[in-house]
Amino acid sequence: MASSSSGYAMFLGCVIPNLLPHLEISIRKVFGRLDVEVKDIAGFSCCPEPIGTPGLDITTWVTLAARNLCVAEEAGLDIAAFCNGCFETLKEAKVLLEHDAKLRSKVAEALSKIGREYKGRVEVKHFAQVLYEDIGPAKLRGYVERPLEGVRVAAHYGCHILRPSHLLQVDDPFNPVLLDALVEATGAESVDYFRKFLCCGCGVSNLDEAANIKMVMEKLHYMTQAKADCMTVLCPVCFRQYDVRQMIINKTYGKDYNIPVLYYTQLLGLAMGMTPDELDLKSNRTKVDPLLAKLAGGK
Repeated sequence: MASSSSGYAMFLGCVIPNLLPHLEISIRKVFGRLDVEVKDIAGFSCCPEPIGTPGLDITTWVTLAARNLCVAEEAGLDIAAFCNGCFETLKEAKVLLEHDAKLRSKVAEALSKIGREYKGRVEVKHFAQVLYEDIGPAKLRGYVERPLEGVRVAAHYGCHILRPSHLLQVDDPFNPVLLDALVEATGAESVDYFRKFLCCGCGVSNLDEAANIKMVMEKLHYMTQAKADCMTVLCPVCFRQYDVRQMIINKTYGKDYNIPVLYYTQLLGLAMGMTPDELDLKSNRTKVDPLLAKLAGGK
């Protein structure tokens, strides 16, 4: 709908403003320096999340998502989503409404009751797509004031930015390059590691906590084996899984994992010369001190 020069409607979702406001700090500071503007739009609600709600009632799920799409349409802006789950919900709802006439009719009837009409003009992007496609890794390097040279970063894409790939169409679901390229734009090295595309486990956390912990632990094990100095994520839910459960695993299972977890805008912010205090890195539960020491010249 709108060109990137017009900016994007910033869709933060629920998790960032309510549970991880320090990630919002990094988002606003980083995007405040970039050529692409993300704008606050009044009226957004929960996306809603793409696992439980569609399993209960897909029409309700798409209707609530469509109302959010209407809010952006009315503002004349495309959406930049800062959560993988929000991105999947909004993008998948858009695609379903384009191809399912029966569903489109039901949703239109529901929206008419609140005085809204979805016209299908809004585009939905993940913020990583905005960085990769609208700016590009080469131009992004121009914003880097303090290259993260020598830092080994384990990239975690997350599930809901890659799959279902026929609907989302962001990257090759089996061999994606987007996040690795964004990591290397900071001057860091994106390291390969076994089980790189393993789910963070959040989807099973309410059903089987043991399975959830096992998935997180497996990922931490292989990132440690790859000698990663930190990991970076594109999703606040994935962020919480590794940032919080890493401490739980250490305490409960006697492990000693210490892999700093950075949302990508935190990583990019450091490369752009922002201080840990500016990015509120002290609010990360897993301490970032080892990474900061390496950046300061330690080993």
